[in-house]
Amino acid sequence: MHHLIRGIHAFRAGYFATNRPLFQRLADDGQDPVAALLTCADSRVVPSLMTDTAPGELFVVRNAGNIVPPHEPGTTGGEAASLEYAVEVLGVRDVIVCGHTGCGAIAAVLDPESARDTELVGGWVDHAARTREIIAADYATLAGDERLTAAVEENVLVQLEHLRGYPFIERRLGQEDFALHGWVYDLSTGEVFAYDPASEDFLPMAETADAH
Repeated sequence: MHHLIRGIHAFRAGYFATNRPLFQRLADDGQDPVAALLTCADSRVVPSLMTDTAPGELFVVRNAGNIVPPHEPGTTGGEAASLEYAVEVLGVRDVIVCGHTGCGAIAAVLDPESARDTELVGGWVDHAARTREIIAADYATLAGDERLTAAVEENVLVQLEHLRGYPFIERRLGQEDFALHGWVYDLSTGEVFAYDPASEDFLPMAETADAH
């Protein structure tokens, strides 16, 4: 905790003081993020660093495994509710699901027994059971890190499918200025791979790549 408290004082004396007009504008005018990003709660993933965004630019939702439970009428989940707010109230036009290499939650998806000593984790990662099924059916020859990375990628696609089942997303998918995106962040290289529907693969994100 002492490290965090020192960090708070350093933030106020440094970054906050230097950017005081920005923070005052955000306080007075509210937020106007350019995108919403659902990513893992893993402490090694820092969305504002990897996207080089300032406060107010990125609406971030985080949980173990960047999971979106499938839509069930009458059931409210924090992930979907947060993204609905971003889309419906804040007017966000780009929604990103971002996984990462070496994800412990996805490892638990592949091996549910590994979460047996936890009260809640096992039930949570069951929302990604479809990912486990895909890996078992299509990636049986892979093992170790290769298998986990394939699961991380497939899980991003599974969660995008879950998102498409929500009415607030479904209503906008036909609009030219709205898009869903799938990313995977490589912890060891800092590289981000974006899903390309044409090649049906995750490709390195070029600086000149089109936003959609």
